[in-house]
Amino acid sequence: MFVDLFLELRKARVPVSLREYLTLLEAVKLGIASYSVDEFYYLSRSALVKDERNLDKFDQVFGHVFKGLEYLSDIFGVEDVPEEWLKALAEKTLTDEEKAEIEALGGWEKLMETLKKRLEEQQGRHEGGSKWIGTAGTSPYGAYGYNPEGVRIGQEEGREGRAVKVWDKREYKNLDDSVEIGTRNIKVALRRLRRFAREGAPTELDLPDTIHATAKQGWLDIRMVPERHNAVKVLLFLDAGGSMDPHVRVCQELFSAARTEFKHLEYYYFHNCPYEAVWRDNRRRHAERIDTYQVLHTYPADYKVVFVGDASMSPYEIVYPGGSVEHFNPEPGEVWMRRLTQVYPRAVWLNPVPEKYWKYTPSIDMLSQLMDGRMFPLTLEGLDRAMRELSR
Repeated sequence: MFVDLFLELRKARVPVSLREYLTLLEAVKLGIASYSVDEFYYLSRSALVKDERNLDKFDQVFGHVFKGLEYLSDIFGVEDVPEEWLKALAEKTLTDEEKAEIEALGGWEKLMETLKKRLEEQQGRHEGGSKWIGTAGTSPYGAYGYNPEGVRIGQEEGREGRAVKVWDKREYKNLDDSVEIGTRNIKVALRRLRRFAREGAPTELDLPDTIHATAKQGWLDIRMVPERHNAVKVLLFLDAGGSMDPHVRVCQELFSAARTEFKHLEYYYFHNCPYEAVWRDNRRRHAERIDTYQVLHTYPADYKVVFVGDASMSPYEIVYPGGSVEHFNPEPGEVWMRRLTQVYPRAVWLNPVPEKYWKYTPSIDMLSQLMDGRMFPLTLEGLDRAMRELSR
């Protein structure tokens, strides 16, 4: 089974050496992992993974190889019923007609004002119902229920996509820049954004100049020139988590292609809409945030900016202070979008949502207007149009 783990990791292109595999076997022999699957997981991850970008691949391979393994427990005892099963039993299932009868509270101010009252009045846990903060009901506050406009509290992931604010600590994954592109067309589209220059040390043979110099000198006179590189500078802002989860694959392909095509590429993550801070690592986004003002003062105006996101969110996130789905933003998202596009006039937004559905989401139209119509679908044709716009 350990051999299977090693071979599957190699097959997934995680760079694992034989020496690291033997180190893992040594550690297991010494009893470091005891008899706990949890401890063995962390031990094997520490021994076999050298780059944090491969952690996601390791998790997938580990789950595949050891999918039948369970934690050791008292074989004569009664197993606890998994918490997920109990939560699923409590979830409320409503028909479309019943959902249509449930009314929203009526706007951002009313929603926040009522939440403050509920927090002051509520004394304990509540399940079902339409008023208190709880689970499996039709209240605007809580988890595993339904309301056309509410605050999600205590639920790991979205279900209906209608929460205007999320009061949970959510974790996102970084995009993998080593994803193999299924087609070279994305790279071809990105190559429309080019401005070549020769920079750096002379490493490439200049054949015409070598011939000319040799003929002139009478002996072999080799001339070298720096390698030609695409001198275009690109600043990439990537929406991560939430409604972007279904689009991870195409975003990884774009990210991987961009890392290959552009020598001068800087990237940052945001969620839904850029605000006062962005981050470089989704795993540490709560601890290592970068002031957006710092980004604006670090990279000059000759950078081309590409936003990548589905632009699908509550309109409050764009126009209201405090409207962000998961934190209190002192200034609305539209303020930061205007600041970014004023500093970087050459900017486009790539949207993975098919263009024919844009009209059904108000926030997409709002961000498209903030971009002066420079929003393009994340398709080959849309990429082509976006690169032409940036090249103007």
